[in-house]
Amino acid sequence: MNALLALSRAIDWLNDRVGRTVLWLVLASTLISAGNATVRKIFHMSSNALLEIQWYLYAAVFLLAAGYTLLSNEHVRIDVLSGRLSPRGRAVIDLVGAVVFLLPFVVLVVALSWNFFWNAFVSGEMSSNAGGLIRWPAYLLVPVGFTLLGLQGISEAIKRIAFLAGRGPDPTARAPEPSAEEELARFVREQQGDAAADAPAAPR
Repeated sequence: MNALLALSRAIDWLNDRVGRTVLWLVLASTLISAGNATVRKIFHMSSNALLEIQWYLYAAVFLLAAGYTLLSNEHVRIDVLSGRLSPRGRAVIDLVGAVVFLLPFVVLVVALSWNFFWNAFVSGEMSSNAGGLIRWPAYLLVPVGFTLLGLQGISEAIKRIAFLAGRGPDPTARAPEPSAEEELARFVREQQGDAAADAPAAPR
């Protein structure tokens, strides 16, 4: 079990690094999009390559950060049933879901998408748009992204097995965080406090 937990920590570290790095692609995509729109409006020029790189970056964010999303427990859940279960019940459902559904699906997608990528790589497939980009980097995102997701699925399964065996904490437990309304109320109070401190003293 110790070796499996060490493997789980290594996978968590990998997806955490990848996820935090991929976040910068959102900024890159935004800047490219804004620059492309500005040039098009002012100079009436456009570039299919710049348009397509936005799609590539957008795809990279969602595919490469899929494992990070699972690590952060931010994926979509249907809580009608699991929300009423005990932590052990939720762990069992997550474990079965990972082993029976997630991992076989990941293996299937990786196997199919790898051939798709390899054919595009060997043939040097290019975009059908004038001045467009080569296609294989975009195709490669699919097997790489799903591999990271599958690895995280293995890590999450290990953590739930450890929890059920009494060798680890509840992997779905979260530290209590303030709601959006509480955060807004705190921000308003801080702003009011700053405004009161900056206001000149009333004359006597």
